[in-house]
Amino acid sequence: MTSKTQKARFVGLISGLLLVLASLIAIAQKGIVLGQDFTGGYVTVIDLPKQKSQTEMQNKLAELGVQDARISLQNDGSWRVFQTPQSTDETHVKQWIEGLETQWQASVLDASYLGAQVGNELNEQGGLAGIFALLSVLIYLAFRFEWRLAVSASIALFHDVIVTLGLFAITQVEFDLTVLAALLAIIGYSLNDSIVIGDRVRELLFEEQWKNSPVGNTIDQAIKDSMSRTLITSLTTLTTVLAIWWLGGAGLNSFAMALCCGILIGTLSSLAISATLPQFLGLSFNNYLKEESEAAKQQLAEP
Repeated sequence: MTSKTQKARFVGLISGLLLVLASLIAIAQKGIVLGQDFTGGYVTVIDLPKQKSQTEMQNKLAELGVQDARISLQNDGSWRVFQTPQSTDETHVKQWIEGLETQWQASVLDASYLGAQVGNELNEQGGLAGIFALLSVLIYLAFRFEWRLAVSASIALFHDVIVTLGLFAITQVEFDLTVLAALLAIIGYSLNDSIVIGDRVRELLFEEQWKNSPVGNTIDQAIKDSMSRTLITSLTTLTTVLAIWWLGGAGLNSFAMALCCGILIGTLSSLAISATLPQFLGLSFNNYLKEESEAAKQQLAEP
């Protein structure tokens, strides 16, 4: 008989798969907007004597021939205009700045070209490092727990990263180095949650009262035992991140946005994906019989 907890886990698993599919579609269709750290470009900070709306600013820049610019209003009321090297050049930047100064009496607070901090070589090395890290985690979990739990935890990691990237593709928020740092934090956070639940599943499978119970019931009990710890950790972390989002300023908005998404999605994936997939992969007490017998032999061999 399927319990309500198992039904909720199954619904969460299906929802997670649908989120991954939607995220992949969004990434393929809209793409991820790489920030200045990855592309380099021209950054112009402009102060206006009279406050203008985002639409008015965009229309005026379009009238001056500015295409594909990323415009954002900063906390001090000035406008930040970012253009990639592919969309403009230094001569064109000077032309539209002069037009804005003449027509709107704008004052330029800063106008500079900033090179990319992340080159192609670092992109490749970072990608290889990420793949190596995931494989290392998979191997560690396979030895520490059982390959079904290891594969499920790794799939949950991929789920968290892809859904977070999908959010940035949908919102078209710039992906910069702070977001990359947030993704790495999400991987560690989600993996830690999955390990706690997986460890509890492993402990219960060794207990006599759960040896003959369906594995679904064992997983449900493991989640119940870990739920208070999971909720307290997630809520306290989320509260801190929301404070950063609210008070940290525009420079940390994308970082806080990525972490908020990652914490919420990571918590759900730990409960619905990492803990549910082993059940479909055939996890049972029999998978630990060999480990238990070897441990017993080692105890008998000790003087």
